[in-house]
Amino acid sequence: MKKDFAIFIGIFLFLAIGMHFAEWIDHPIEHAMALPHAGAYGLGAFHPLIFTTIIYIVFVIVRSFVKLFTK
Repeated sequence: MKKDFAIFIGIFLFLAIGMHFAEWIDHPIEHAMALPHAGAYGLGAFHPLIFTTIIYIVFVIVRSFVKLFTK
C-alpha cells in the first residue's frame, strides 16, 4: 500500500511539475492558491487528482499485464 501511494504521489508531482513548470518556478504560492478557480476541462479544483488517478489506473493495468505474463 505504501509503494502504491508513493507511486501515486510521484505521478502527481511529475504531472504537476511537467504541466505547470513555469508557474511552479515563477510563483508557486499564487499558483496553488488559484487552484479553487481552475477551469481545466470543466473539472475545477479536482483536475489534478482526476488526471493523476487516470494515469495511475493506466499504470496499474500495464503493471498487471506485465506481472501476468512474466509469471
